[in-house]
Amino acid sequence: MSKLINREEYLQQLIDNKDVDLIKIITGIRRCGKSSILELFHQYLIDSNIPESNIIHMNLESLKYRELTDYLKFYDYISSRIPSQGKTYLIFDELQSVKHWEKAIESFRLDFDVDIYITGSNAYLLSTEFSTLLAGRYVEIRMLPLSFKEFLEFYQVDKTITIEDKFQKYLQFGGMPILREYQFNEERINQALEGIYSTVVLKDILQRNNQSDQNILHKIMLFLCSNIGSITSPNNIGNVLSNEGEIIGTKGKNVAGKTVTKYISMMENAFIFYSVSRYDIKGKQLLKTLGKNYIIDLGFRNMLLGYRDVDRGHILENVVFLELIRRGYRVYIGKVGDIEVDFVAEKPNDKIYIQVTESMQSEQTRERELRPLKCIRDNYEKIILSMDKSYINSYDGIKALNIIDWLLA
Repeated sequence: MSKLINREEYLQQLIDNKDVDLIKIITGIRRCGKSSILELFHQYLIDSNIPESNIIHMNLESLKYRELTDYLKFYDYISSRIPSQGKTYLIFDELQSVKHWEKAIESFRLDFDVDIYITGSNAYLLSTEFSTLLAGRYVEIRMLPLSFKEFLEFYQVDKTITIEDKFQKYLQFGGMPILREYQFNEERINQALEGIYSTVVLKDILQRNNQSDQNILHKIMLFLCSNIGSITSPNNIGNVLSNEGEIIGTKGKNVAGKTVTKYISMMENAFIFYSVSRYDIKGKQLLKTLGKNYIIDLGFRNMLLGYRDVDRGHILENVVFLELIRRGYRVYIGKVGDIEVDFVAEKPNDKIYIQVTESMQSEQTRERELRPLKCIRDNYEKIILSMDKSYINSYDGIKALNIIDWLLA
């Protein structure tokens, strides 16, 4: 087994929530590091003098537990292993394999002195039934692939390589932790990404949605990958694919729109895409039409489309979007009149407006990127992120920052 590398922020969240009477649920796309964090947390418990007998740690996708397919068998099996003395730490990986698992989890809470940690690779884990049964009694820790800062810690890259070149590798290969084993071997990395992608499609999308069509799913996935950061709607996507003969609607074009909505929802539930709504900054309301889609990891996009550097502005936008999510912001696409702001990022007591562009060197680009931020009349922070290394760090109070510096701050 390869050495586990600590992702401190996530491990710290588990430690901070230890012994709090809430179920700790780690969600995220397959192979983003959820199992490793549970292993590290298990080790932390041992180092804190918790006896091994008071830790029950299982990966439910292992064939060892193939009999535990429903919650009653699962409950009986675990109950028989919980010691009578002291608190027991229950750590369950890929719990969505057990039907109605939430009923067993709630019973463990009621019947025993336990602290519960679970992971799952799709949002069905937090389905309506679960939310109803355990409302207010769980905390979700959403895990993402490596940030650029983590990427630099994970990879032993030659010291002579510039930070810009390292960032280029991050844009090309993405941040799935397993890629560390392949040390930038493009062919092996693509094979690994293809394997993860196929598993996500098969286990977290197709198996969960019996009526779905793998071909249509793939076409929509390719469309979204090609149009990252572009304003679209399910109807637009449906029309484009219908016109190309990719999706055939039986009752006109609306069927295609509904089909696309359904498939995008499946991808969101498997944590492979984020759909982002638009927000009217002046009217202070969310808009129901048109939005953008961002992929969970650029490595998947490049594996599916082949690596292309032509769309660099939108690729950088995707990186910034994921970093804002990592930093705990709720993110929207801003709208001021007819002008678009790349991101409105909010926390309970904070808000920032962000524009992303590859370069601010040309006067035309500068005007285009500054204009939306100048139209916003409130006093929250406004930032333009670009790849420029410039001595100019402000335009009329609008901060201009280098993207790499911002990611490493």
